[in-house]
Amino acid sequence: MIALRLFILGWLLGLSPGNAVGQVRPARPAAIGARLDTIVPRLGNAFIRQPARVGLSIGIIDHGQAYFYNFGSIESGKHQLPTPHTVYEIGSISKTFAGLLLAHAVLEKRVRLDDDIRKYLPGPYPNLAYQNQPIKLVHLVNTTSRLPDNLPESLAHRPADADSAVAQIVEKLRTYTKQDFFADLHHARLDTVPGLLPRHSNVAAQLLVYILEGVYRASYAQLLARYIDQPLHLAGAAGAGPRAVGYNEKGHPMPFLDSPTATASALRYSTADMVRYLRHQLAEQDPAVVLAHRPAWGSLNVEAIGFNWNLEKTVDSQRKLQQSGGTFGHASYCELYPDRQFGVVLLANESDAGTQGSLQAVAEQLVAALYGVPPGLRALQKALLANGYQDAPAVFGAVQQQHPELHLTEDYVNTWAYRVLRRGQSEPALALFKLNVSLFPQSWNVYDSLAETYESTGAQQVAIENYRHSLALNPKNENATQHLQKLGALR
Repeated sequence: MIALRLFILGWLLGLSPGNAVGQVRPARPAAIGARLDTIVPRLGNAFIRQPARVGLSIGIIDHGQAYFYNFGSIESGKHQLPTPHTVYEIGSISKTFAGLLLAHAVLEKRVRLDDDIRKYLPGPYPNLAYQNQPIKLVHLVNTTSRLPDNLPESLAHRPADADSAVAQIVEKLRTYTKQDFFADLHHARLDTVPGLLPRHSNVAAQLLVYILEGVYRASYAQLLARYIDQPLHLAGAAGAGPRAVGYNEKGHPMPFLDSPTATASALRYSTADMVRYLRHQLAEQDPAVVLAHRPAWGSLNVEAIGFNWNLEKTVDSQRKLQQSGGTFGHASYCELYPDRQFGVVLLANESDAGTQGSLQAVAEQLVAALYGVPPGLRALQKALLANGYQDAPAVFGAVQQQHPELHLTEDYVNTWAYRVLRRGQSEPALALFKLNVSLFPQSWNVYDSLAETYESTGAQQVAIENYRHSLALNPKNENATQHLQKLGALR
């Protein structure tokens, strides 16, 4: 494969797999540097070996020290290794920049988070409320506005030919103006009360940009320069580094997202820029950063969203902030651990349905290899095995008494259980799903997962009971409806 050959060529030329030509490696603390030099090349090389991958740049920040690793090429068919200054589109990670600007506006008392957004819009928008509950500024950054994902909404109806669709979308967006955006915004319809449920929306992010421009009477580029780029010494797309050419899964070059109405979702930065940005985020010395990291929706113990940051606690109760992004030809992922003073960003110049997930897997494997299995989790795994996975809730309670830092989220346990189930271990998987039900009894999803597992083992009646319980908690659970219909038990 081309990407792999490029990596091997760099090796034969005497380059470390993590360094570009001419790159000066920073002085490193021996322990962390040596471990990263072992872990990251292995993970980056494995990523590049995946089908369709082209290039990858990884930036890591640990207690203020930066580390950079680069793989593949900035252009398919060429032997040009990326550098820390290679520029990529960062996709929805861009939304955290707008979130930080909103935090500054709040602290400067220019706006209030509970302001009705229509206060800042040109003309009346009665449609931007549901049952008299308006969209508030905070809903634009905690992803609960219920606005559509894109405007014009016709862009969601794409032709069968993906390449043709991209060409049509790019052409439409290049001529789609701010006036067009606000005209189409009159036709947006909300499906529930704002603030209730998260949903991805590029429209919400772009609308926030326009509101901030109006509040400050300055362009978004000027605001970024004033509050982020200049103070943090970010070069951005205006820097000297080359742009990485973006590709789709077929290896076809994809255009950059050049549109006046996509500024909130397609900023361009290098890993050198992003590491500076992450350093600022990790320090949490800027009051605006502190505000942007607070839960604006949900609970940190279960699931939370800050100012366009996904927030959670790790299994050992460390705070974690995460965001990812994708454009036509680029994909990105970053995660921060403020309590550990550790962060990682990954930028790739190929985008398909699995790229962001693969980047996330690299980051998670890196953290696992660097920090190891937390003692509380190791103790729980050992205790469950010793007890034959019997009475998992009681086992968890006993272990948590010895390890109060042990923290399990619904998603963590569900992922763990499905991983065990895929190995053909149905009884341990059932035990873990039952543990999840005991921990999150009001979640429709845990009953749905438990039902699927019972169904896979042939226990249809118990599966039916759990599907019905899931539907009672969430009548819109289409998966439960479909399975009950298949089992002839739909009432």
